[in-house]
Amino acid sequence: MPEYKQFPLADTAEGLTEAEILGWRVKPGDEVQVNQIVVEIETAKAAVELPIPWAGVVTELLVEPGQTVEVGTPILTVDVDPHGAEAPAAAANGSAPAPRQAAEEEMKPLVGYGSKNVVAKRRPRKAAASEPTAVEPAPVEAPPVEAVNGAAAPPRGGYVPLAKPPVRKLAKELGVDLRELVGSAEGGVITREDVRRAAEPSAPEPVPTGDRERRVPIKGVRKATAQAMVASAFTAPHVTEFLTVDVTPMMELREKLKTSPAFAGVKLTPLAFAAKAVCLAARRTPDVNAVWDGEAGEIVYKDYVHLGIAAATPRGLVVPKIRDADAMSLVELARALDELTATARDGKTPPEAMVNGTFTITNVGVFGVDTGTPIINPGESAILAVGAIRDMPWVVDGELAVRKVMQLSLSFDHRVIDGQQGSQFLADVGALLADPAVAITY
Repeated sequence: MPEYKQFPLADTAEGLTEAEILGWRVKPGDEVQVNQIVVEIETAKAAVELPIPWAGVVTELLVEPGQTVEVGTPILTVDVDPHGAEAPAAAANGSAPAPRQAAEEEMKPLVGYGSKNVVAKRRPRKAAASEPTAVEPAPVEAPPVEAVNGAAAPPRGGYVPLAKPPVRKLAKELGVDLRELVGSAEGGVITREDVRRAAEPSAPEPVPTGDRERRVPIKGVRKATAQAMVASAFTAPHVTEFLTVDVTPMMELREKLKTSPAFAGVKLTPLAFAAKAVCLAARRTPDVNAVWDGEAGEIVYKDYVHLGIAAATPRGLVVPKIRDADAMSLVELARALDELTATARDGKTPPEAMVNGTFTITNVGVFGVDTGTPIINPGESAILAVGAIRDMPWVVDGELAVRKVMQLSLSFDHRVIDGQQGSQFLADVGALLADPAVAITY
């Protein structure tokens, strides 16, 4: 007889509490295999594809695309014994159990899933005039919806054509329902052009004042960032210090290294020099790489640097980490930075790459900004903002000259780092950027 199992939303990263259903890869009636991708979700950290741990036939999708659900909530029902013996026509009380009434079982762990045990929560059921009594639910086909781009679109409920996170973001901004589009790219993938075409009005109309505003739900990366920044700003007493540095020698060394065979094909940026300087300076001031543990009443010193790099992406601000950055050479850091930023820009940073950092750099200079007062990432004690490099007048050996000048700003947790330690660290970073040869003294 049929055996129904409910697939709960898994904890795909440490601390995950909820996620948004971006789109289903299956629909009721589809056969699935073990570890087949069945749904794409968006967490506070990344877009993630979830595999299913059983083989069987999909009987019901319990959550609509666009809906945010808590970890442990059942999102899919599967008949794992679709070819077994038929169920009795009626139970003792005259009706057969519905799929959702089947026992909810703990999901077997899969590769990439967190180990956190969760208790599945039953989604509230909508009131209905009558309940089906058949063991296998009869799929109800929604009437075809005429797509905005002129083609027949898939039903609004259930399966959603694929679209990358930047395309989903654009659709939200333009007020386009992706469920009403048919993608023009291979495999039915929705493109930016599809969304823009759908957003074009059939005829120009006057726009009332009330329509000149739009509301976007606070969720995903934006929600997580806001919560983290508020928690940090009102928990850790921030102190911010500033330093202006003549980085002409660093820029000259950069041009020289570009011609070196060891740096062939490597994108060597000022950020790579800043990353190396932070790792070196942290050796002399380990306080900046420590963290306050209020519950344990301890300050935890880290003998490694997991360097976070704040990156602006179509999904919002993310901070992926370079693991053991302190053990890397300059060329290795440059390669790691290039790979990190490319992966983040494409929205492919895995959730595990964005946790357990020890220090963060935010490169505001890439936007032409000189400096700022960055907020410390939770779980860390300091963050360095690197500003734009500008040609500015500078006094060299008593004479005025035009030099390459950069501004640095360091925010630190005053519970862990005193002014002396913070100032020493910032001065060390500045000295290493002003004269990279100082590194041999560390």
